[in-house]
Amino acid sequence: MNRPDADDRRPAADQAGGPRGPSAADRVATADRAGTAAQPSAADRAGAAAQSGAADQAGGLEGASAADHADPAGRPNRNVARGEATRGQLIGIATRMFAERGYEDTSIEAVLREAGVSRGSLYHHFASKEALFEAVAEEVETSVGEQTVAAASGSAGPVEGLRAGFVAWIRLAGDPVVRRILLIDGPSVLGWERWRAMEEQHALGLIRAVLQIIADEGRVRPELVGTLSHVLLASVNEVALLVARSDDKEAAMQAGADAIDELLRRLFS
Repeated sequence: MNRPDADDRRPAADQAGGPRGPSAADRVATADRAGTAAQPSAADRAGAAAQSGAADQAGGLEGASAADHADPAGRPNRNVARGEATRGQLIGIATRMFAERGYEDTSIEAVLREAGVSRGSLYHHFASKEALFEAVAEEVETSVGEQTVAAASGSAGPVEGLRAGFVAWIRLAGDPVVRRILLIDGPSVLGWERWRAMEEQHALGLIRAVLQIIADEGRVRPELVGTLSHVLLASVNEVALLVARSDDKEAAMQAGADAIDELLRRLFS
């Protein structure tokens, strides 16, 4: 493991550089106060989560926080805390750059300049540019999952919950960060199998759990729950891709929501 250099030992606030406009966290707070029905931007959510630091995923220290690496007197290890902050900062900056420029046109050098850290600092946390992109994709995927679950909460029943979650995902597909990182660059950068595994890890389990409830109500054959989960995930992802590539996002999202309504009605009525 590389020894932290001078860039790593600088306070995280110094590494962030000069002002560049409101942060993702500021935009999330503003959106929350606005109280609109629209979902917060995935860019905001992903950026805010990244900038707060991925405390359980710092390079080489997955699953352990700064408190877990305290000295015998119980004081948190400052190097660990700074490493976590640096990792979160790099993910936040890379999220914005990958979304704005795409994977191919985002260089490691550009991320380093923006973050104000050394190449050794970045490679301490991420073995490659692809590894940095994968960490960004995981953050965005997690944010999408949180928002779809929130959209489904309070639904009248499991079918209504499925519809609300699916429609939320379709709408999020129009977000520039989601569109570029998860739907356009994700499959090519990560490879189809890794991209599908990520999608299934975050979404498939939720769909299967809801379908099991529907099966328990006698509205679908229990032995079809697993296969039907894949069918629904593939269907809603295909609609999301259509929205992401459409020139008229609003019209595409409305058509997608109508198609999901029709599909669920025919399946479970």
